[in-house]
Amino acid sequence: MASSPTKNTVMYYPWHHFVLFPAAFILAAYGVRRYVDVAGNDSEDSRLWFTVAALAVVGLGVLLMLRQHYALTLQDRIIRLELRQQYFEATGQSLRPLESQLTLPQILSLRFAGDAELPALVQAAIREKLSAKDIQARIQDFHFDHMRV
Repeated sequence: MASSPTKNTVMYYPWHHFVLFPAAFILAAYGVRRYVDVAGNDSEDSRLWFTVAALAVVGLGVLLMLRQHYALTLQDRIIRLELRQQYFEATGQSLRPLESQLTLPQILSLRFAGDAELPALVQAAIREKLSAKDIQARIQDFHFDHMRV
């Protein structure tokens, strides 16, 4: 019998978690340590280690922000798929022909609509070019998304 993943399952991307991130962290720590040793000197070593430390710290920050960006991008794709499924279940028709006429913010807002009002909201969003805020204001049967990162 196959076991299902638990809610607390942690997934690792080896290159990010065990190579790139540790290397950036070590380089940042080493660069800061070396700069602290020569700080205050107006020398090439001081400027070099300041530059190395600053670039390494910025690189570390970028790695952390990329991780969040990847999660949000994946969630946007999943929301698009969920909306396609919800629309199909509500209408028996594919959302794909209409999708190109919807913006991502519109799609992200439509996910809050209940099955009964979704088809009409999709049509209104396309016809009236509703903003995400306008779509949410028209939703009567609001389904909150508490799982967004």
